[in-house]
Amino acid sequence: MSEICSMLHHFLNQLRRYHYPYDADKIIKNGIYIIFERGEFAHGVDRIVRVGSHSSDDCLVMRINEHFINENKDRSIFRKNIGRAILNKSHDPYLSTWEIDLTSRLSRERYAYRVDHHRQEQIEAEVTKILHSNFSFCVIPVEGKEKRKYFEARLIATVAQCTQCRPSKNWFGLYSTKEKIRSSGLWNYQHVGGDTISQIEFERLTRRLQE
Repeated sequence: MSEICSMLHHFLNQLRRYHYPYDADKIIKNGIYIIFERGEFAHGVDRIVRVGSHSSDDCLVMRINEHFINENKDRSIFRKNIGRAILNKSHDPYLSTWEIDLTSRLSRERYAYRVDHHRQEQIEAEVTKILHSNFSFCVIPVEGKEKRKYFEARLIATVAQCTQCRPSKNWFGLYSTKEKIRSSGLWNYQHVGGDTISQIEFERLTRRLQE
């Protein structure tokens, strides 16, 4: 598995890298995004720290924007996890409020007394600053929701279970409240213990980009 993970890292590190501000028109419409973080390395190259995809067709850019631009942690689990680490690092009691999903009107009404909108905006702005300063990404074209979800899960598991893909001692994710994030070294906690990608699947995934 470490061999395939090394191959995966070296292959993805050769792809076009996007940093904020990125040109949305140059990003494909459907695929899997791979995120790298400043200061994190594995297999002699930049270490993969998150893998993600999108459900609806033609919405890859929209999903990336939900992470990097739209300041709403309830639309981006990536943003929510970074906010958790920010608050947990400083032992901020507002963490319990940050955990609340305010997507529905009922939830917003039920927890209105707990939400400090100015504080929410401050945290969201801090999350955005961290994302813009420390993270970059590349993309792999994959058509079809089920195929994207399939490969997303296997890529996450492959990196999470690789013994050589360990976070640095200064990795910000070590302040996460989620044990699976801290132990896997990924800003993911779903699929980390799942099936890893096979050699044949790796070749299938990368073949199109090599043509």
